[in-house]
Amino acid sequence: MIAINPVQTPDPDHRLSLLIRMGAHLEPIRCGIVHPCEPGALRGAIQSAAQLLITPILIGPKSRILATADESGLDISPFEIIDTPHSHASAELAAQIAADASVEALMKGSLHTDEFMAAIVAQPKLRTKRRISHIWRFEVPAYHKPLLISDGAINIAPALMEKMDIVQNAINLAHILGNSMPRVAILSAVETINPNIASTLDAAALCKMADRKQITGGLLDGPLAFDNAISLKAAQIKNIESAVAGQADILIAPDLESANMLGKQLEYLAGASVSGVVLGARIPLALTSRADDADSRVGSALLAKLVAHHYRAHKP
Repeated sequence: MIAINPVQTPDPDHRLSLLIRMGAHLEPIRCGIVHPCEPGALRGAIQSAAQLLITPILIGPKSRILATADESGLDISPFEIIDTPHSHASAELAAQIAADASVEALMKGSLHTDEFMAAIVAQPKLRTKRRISHIWRFEVPAYHKPLLISDGAINIAPALMEKMDIVQNAINLAHILGNSMPRVAILSAVETINPNIASTLDAAALCKMADRKQITGGLLDGPLAFDNAISLKAAQIKNIESAVAGQADILIAPDLESANMLGKQLEYLAGASVSGVVLGARIPLALTSRADDADSRVGSALLAKLVAHHYRAHKP
């Protein structure tokens, strides 16, 4: 008999409330909000502070930040503002402040991702030996548990060794979120090895790397097509014997384009709740989209809080 995954109730407020509870026992962290010159960025900071996730430090042109708050009816009087002349300077100063350990996390405001990340990568004190990568956390009504998806924001066409770090970063986040042995599906268009599809070869290599302990802490399988990675029914119809197929906790996409499109389809067509964080640096980075609503920013602040507290005990 084919088992069918149960469907969740699509209640975004309830999902966000449960997510926030994961960090309720931890004190807020000092978080730099980089160039928050749009209402969404300020609302995210205000709501994250109200939920005791972060103590925001607003880094950007003070006059623009105050004008944005005034025009939007937002009260940012409790927050420290560090004045900068423009977005590039905001990113550079934020990276320096993080390197000096004045904040434990950074959240992207209303500047471009490449501008934000360039400043982080250029700061030697923030780098580790591991590749930096972005991980989305999705709660999809049609799936029975949260999904982590990587990398849809930073690494455009990662090579095999970069994918190794992308996988390990995602596994590490799953551990921080309480999943001690996440099931990792390495995605491709098909579930068999095809030398004409490079991602199938990378998937097979990553699984063998896990066998040889080059990747640890997760259960890997791949290549898996998206349908049999998340659907027990699809996996059983195709006679796929796997401890991951139909039960994936983590989806690793072949490249940024496929991960980004997959993530945005889940958000805009499937009603998924989304948050995201960057791992691989000395501090967590809440890498929100400028189109994200306040709930997404709050969820991302929660992820940054959990990672920052983990880093207090386990230096990256």
